[in-house]
Amino acid sequence: MPSCNINKKFVSPEADTAGLYRDSSSTDTTTIADIPWKEYFADAQLQALIAEGLANNTNMQVAQLRIQQAEAGFKTAKAALYPTLSVAGQVTHTQISNGKNGVDVLGYTPDHVNQLGFSTSWEVDLWGKLGSQKRAKYASLLNSYEYSNLIQTSLVANIAKAYYSLMALDEQLRITKESAALLKTSAETMLALKEAGTVNGAAVEQSNALLYSAELVIPTLQRQIYETENAICILLNRKPGAVIRDSIARQTVPVELKYGVPTQMVANRPDVRQAELSFRSAYELTGVAQSSMYPSLTLSSASIGFASSSISEFFKPANIAANIVGGLSQPLFFKRQLRSNLEIAKAQQAEALLNFQNAVLVAGQEVSNILTGFQLSLSKNELRDLQVESYTKAVDYTQQLLLAGEANYTEVLSAQRNLLTAQLSKVDDKLEQLNYSVNLYKALGGGTK
Repeated sequence: MPSCNINKKFVSPEADTAGLYRDSSSTDTTTIADIPWKEYFADAQLQALIAEGLANNTNMQVAQLRIQQAEAGFKTAKAALYPTLSVAGQVTHTQISNGKNGVDVLGYTPDHVNQLGFSTSWEVDLWGKLGSQKRAKYASLLNSYEYSNLIQTSLVANIAKAYYSLMALDEQLRITKESAALLKTSAETMLALKEAGTVNGAAVEQSNALLYSAELVIPTLQRQIYETENAICILLNRKPGAVIRDSIARQTVPVELKYGVPTQMVANRPDVRQAELSFRSAYELTGVAQSSMYPSLTLSSASIGFASSSISEFFKPANIAANIVGGLSQPLFFKRQLRSNLEIAKAQQAEALLNFQNAVLVAGQEVSNILTGFQLSLSKNELRDLQVESYTKAVDYTQQLLLAGEANYTEVLSAQRNLLTAQLSKVDDKLEQLNYSVNLYKALGGGTK
């Protein structure tokens, strides 16, 4: 039976994406979000970790359970559009007596009826209420899929960033140990120079202090490596343990990251899609509240079967019995309550629309920040290389000048300290750029393929 649907068909809200990336604009629709994660991350060890995480991560399993719940809810709402059918059996025995001590003095005949048949009930979707409920549940189902996608993109990004951090810590530990070995040699040189009368005791002690400072960093780095390995294991839903990895020196930072146009980001990002689907659900629930104010037509009870007082004659055609009860009801005393429900639904719909618009703005801000940060981080590479090169030369020159008696020990110590800091900062720069590449991939909606 066709319904007199009073609700308009849902139309997706338009997102204002003009200038969403601020100073970054492009007409090229090529975006890294379309690259499957197995291709975007070329490191074989990282690929294995991501695959393990997607298969075993607890949050991913929870997301799948939420999908199952949403699917069940959608099936329930869909089933409400159709009649229910059940088998019903009943035995009725009535006996009336007005005699003393239960004696039937007037000869009343007991009434005994056996019934068996099918019964059904059905609410006709006259105004589209049930259809709106079904569409609202369908939006919730799609929302659960987007939630799963959101968990996946976050998991892929978190594993990649933790993996890069682990390799960066490895590299910083290596640099620190090498520096400590050089500083130890320098301290021994200072001691020899003191014995030769070239420097005083302060030079020796300050050289030793610089050595100790470097050696004190080693346990901190080792602890951070240990904790990062354990953090990765949690993401993989495995017990704490070592993580096999490559070196950060073998990781390539992309020179350019294609980001497409803002409309692609809006279509790809799971959190923005969730916000849109929440608005869609709220829109349909507003339709439910609107339809509830109109009369409802129900077939409250309909049955067909056999009824007889005798089992032997039960299935004869003459004993077929049918019953139909229907009704049209119009809300009256609950009108104010229903109107209030409609007002609440409209307010929730307006709130959901604002949340969607805000989600688009936040997503645009995130992409804009990453694009600018990535370019500025890349611009440091040449200067950082020059800085490390200069400090390396400064260490060599000051050591030679110290031995020649043309420089003091503070110049040597300062150059050594600055070189170590610059080398560690260079590792931080590369980690920063690798993280930007991961963050942009996630921000654009990558990682679901």
